[in-house]
Amino acid sequence: MIALVAGSTRGTGRGIAVALGAAGATVYCTGRSTRERRSEMNRPETIEETAELVTAAGGTGIAVQVDHLDPAQVEALAGRVEREQGRLDVLVNDVWGSDHLWEWDTPVWKHDMDKGLRLLRLAVDTHIISSRFLLPLLIRNEGGLVVEVTDGTWEFNETRYRQNVYYDLAKMSVNRLAFAWSNELRPYGGTGVAVTPGFLRSEAMLDNFGVTEDNWREAKVDHKSWLVSETPAYVGRAIAAIAADPDKQRWSGRSVDSGQLAEAYGLTDVDGSRPQVWRFITEVEETGKDADPADYR
Repeated sequence: MIALVAGSTRGTGRGIAVALGAAGATVYCTGRSTRERRSEMNRPETIEETAELVTAAGGTGIAVQVDHLDPAQVEALAGRVEREQGRLDVLVNDVWGSDHLWEWDTPVWKHDMDKGLRLLRLAVDTHIISSRFLLPLLIRNEGGLVVEVTDGTWEFNETRYRQNVYYDLAKMSVNRLAFAWSNELRPYGGTGVAVTPGFLRSEAMLDNFGVTEDNWREAKVDHKSWLVSETPAYVGRAIAAIAADPDKQRWSGRSVDSGQLAEAYGLTDVDGSRPQVWRFITEVEETGKDADPADYR
C-alpha cells in the first residue's frame, strides 16, 4: 500500500500515518514543520518524527516538506511519488494548521477577517490543491481511497453552528469535498469518505490542559466529553481499516466518525476502550441527561 497523509506533522494526521505504517504501508508524511524550520503554528512536532514513527510501526515513512497551499510544491510532490512508486493507493487530506486563527463564538463582524480567510485557505484550498495533483495517481488502479478529515460529521454539523462562520464553513466544506471525490472517483472504482475524530487528545490539546497521555483524566475541563476523548491512534486505526477493506466502497460518499468505524471494524483505542464522544455529546451533554461518561467508552 502506498499512502500519502497531507498534514501529518502531528495530531490526527500523525495518528493516521502511524496506523497505516502498522498495516505495512509506505507513507509519505507531508507538512510544513521540519527539524530545521517550524510552521506558523510554532509547534515542536516535525514530519521527520512522524516518518520515523511510521517506520518503527512496521511501515516505511518518508518525510517531505510541502506547503499544500503552493500548487508548484504539490505538483512536485506528485511527481516524486510517481517516480518512486508509480502509483498512489491512499490519499488522506488532513491539512489544517489553523488553531491560532479562529476565535471562539465570535460573530463575523468581530472576527479578524484576514485570519478567517487564511483559515479557509488552509482548511479547504489545500485539500483541493492536493487532490488536483495527486488524484491522477490514485485512479491508475481500482480501489483507490481518499479520506477527508474534518470535525463533526455532515449530520452533526448540518443542524449546529460551529462557533464562527469561518470554522463552520471550513468543516462543512471538507465534508462536502469527500462527497465530491466519491462522485469523481466512482468511474475508476475509487472511494471518497469524510472521517471525523472525536474529542482528540492531540499533543496540542494535552499541552493546553497541562496534562500528558499518562494523566489526561486529571485535566480541569468544563466539558464532560473530555472523559470520552480519544488518542489520534483511534481514528488512525479506523482509516487503516477502511484502506484494507476490500469492500471499502460501502463508505463512499459518507461522513462518519471514528466511533462508528471502530464499531464496524471491531477496533479499540490504545487503552482497549471504544470512545463514542459524538453520541455522548448529542445524548448527554446537549440534553442534560445524567449519564456516566464511562458508558460511552
